[in-house]
Amino acid sequence: MHQNCANGTRLAVKRLMPNLIEATLLTGKAKGEFVLIPRIPLIPTDMPFEFKRLQFPVRLSFAMSINKAQGQTLQVCGLDLEEPCFSHGQLYVASSRVGTPNCLFVYAPNGQTKNIVYTNVLD
Repeated sequence: MHQNCANGTRLAVKRLMPNLIEATLLTGKAKGEFVLIPRIPLIPTDMPFEFKRLQFPVRLSFAMSINKAQGQTLQVCGLDLEEPCFSHGQLYVASSRVGTPNCLFVYAPNGQTKNIVYTNVLD
């Protein structure tokens, strides 16, 4: 299990619990490793009084389906291909949402994905 996650680390959340997040690292040298993220105490310093709260040290990100992304233009796009796309058209739509390949980040286990899920249609 990897212990040191730095700012900007990207993770796939596998399980949410009241005081713990189980996730897998998507980037960096430890890519693919399992991590546990606990709630940590935060004490704001910009308030006239002191209080402490427990909070997960993560930043919210957003996801949408390939169909919902059709017609969208994004500055940065992450594409999760752990589950294969249904058809060639969906793979094209998903990978063409950004203007430059440098802004497209693809997660595909073992660097591969299938482009058609329902192979019985081809029989």
